[in-house]
Amino acid sequence: MNEGSVLKRLFGRVVAEYAEFLFYAWDDEREEVIGVGHAIPAAWDGDIANLPDGGFDAVLEARFAQEPAAPTVLCALGITIAPECRGQGLSTRMIERMAEIGRAHGLDTLIAPVRPTLKHRYPLTPIDRYLSWRRPDGTHLDPWLRTHERLGADIVKVAPESVRVSGTVAEWEEWTGVALPESGTYVVPGALVPIEIDREQDEGVYVEPNVWMVHSPRGLPNARPGRSGQGVA
Repeated sequence: MNEGSVLKRLFGRVVAEYAEFLFYAWDDEREEVIGVGHAIPAAWDGDIANLPDGGFDAVLEARFAQEPAAPTVLCALGITIAPECRGQGLSTRMIERMAEIGRAHGLDTLIAPVRPTLKHRYPLTPIDRYLSWRRPDGTHLDPWLRTHERLGADIVKVAPESVRVSGTVAEWEEWTGVALPESGTYVVPGALVPIEIDREQDEGVYVEPNVWMVHSPRGLPNARPGRSGQGVA
């Protein structure tokens, strides 16, 4: 995902210009960072239909436009936790801390183009269908979506083109460790959906869907958790 063109072009500016929204989880015993979170102010009018299909990429592009709109919410860009420290409740605290930072800057609502943790295991399943999968206790099958829901977030819509990654065939073979001998559609490790390879153009393209979730202090009366669509859920 680090090869996304928008991320590569703008993430340096995120860190340089919005450092106050960057935070770490520190382990005193290990004396090292075990988690990191990134977020950025964004403009959203509260209308679910106006959350961009472009998700992650669109939020970055809008923030660094020549004349960006005044921010009204905080948008999560990512939370990364050391593998050996997962499953211990740290992800919940990281989301809570991100929301706290937003409120400290007058941004009471946290929005997030969430990357479902387990979707890569089901790359051929449409994400709308994936979002309907629930465990017997009613909680979401996907642990990252489940964590957000437990903190009161609503699944409101899909961002079908949240991240776009393009590269040469050789680059894709290096990134994935998979031989791509002819043009076509390939399932590759870690990808939420297949990639498209065009050997004549020497190009591979991956367009990743994410899930818009909203943590609102007032809730979303017209949103029902667990349902998604291209408009109001």
